[in-house]
Amino acid sequence: MQEKQEDLFANKSKSWDMSSKRVQNAKSIADLIVKNIDLDKKMELMDFGAGTGLLSYFIAPFVGKIIAVDNSPSMLKEFETKCDAFACETEIVQKDLSSETLDRRFDGIISSMTIHHLEDTLSLFRKFYEMLKDGGFIAIADLDSEDGSFHSDNTGVFHHGFDREALQAIAEEVGFRDVHFDTASTIKKPHRDFTVFLITAKK
Repeated sequence: MQEKQEDLFANKSKSWDMSSKRVQNAKSIADLIVKNIDLDKKMELMDFGAGTGLLSYFIAPFVGKIIAVDNSPSMLKEFETKCDAFACETEIVQKDLSSETLDRRFDGIISSMTIHHLEDTLSLFRKFYEMLKDGGFIAIADLDSEDGSFHSDNTGVFHHGFDREALQAIAEEVGFRDVHFDTASTIKKPHRDFTVFLITAKK
C-alpha cells in the first residue's frame, strides 16, 4: 500500500493564479512553445505538473486535447473548476511520476516550473521518452541554475535550477534529438532576477 503523500501545494492552490508574475511567466513560456513547435488540433499533449492549468490555458487553442498530470489533488481541483474555459478538450490524471508510471502515449509533453521538484531527472526524462509517440516532442520550462533563493521555502525542491549543458546531456542520453534551449522569461524578485529556460527536443 503506497504511503499517502503530503500535498505540498494544498495551501497554495486557491491563490496560485493570483500572481501576475506567475501568469506572465506561463504566457511567455506558452508563446515560445507555440513559436518553436508546430502544434495542431489533432495533437494530444500531457501537461506535466499542470497545477491549476496556467500553461495549459495558453496552449489549449492550438491543440486537440491536454491531459493534465499532477500529484497535487488541490491543484488539480482548481484546474477542474476552470477547464470549461479552455479552448480544447481536457482530462485530469492524478499521478506522481517520481514513483509511478503512466501507460499512455502523447504527441508532446509540456511542463512549466515542475521538474526541479523531482529528484531523479534522468529517470523522469526516460519516462517522458517512453510516453511519447515516435516524432513526439518535449517542451519543458524551468529555472536556470540559481543560488537556492528563488523559493522562500525549499521544502520539496530538489534542484536549484538546472545547468543547460548538463540537462542537454541527460536528454540526449535517453535518446532525445534536436535538443534546443531558449530563454523563455525572466522572473524579477526583490533580491535578484531569475531566468527561465525552455528545452525542446524530439523523440
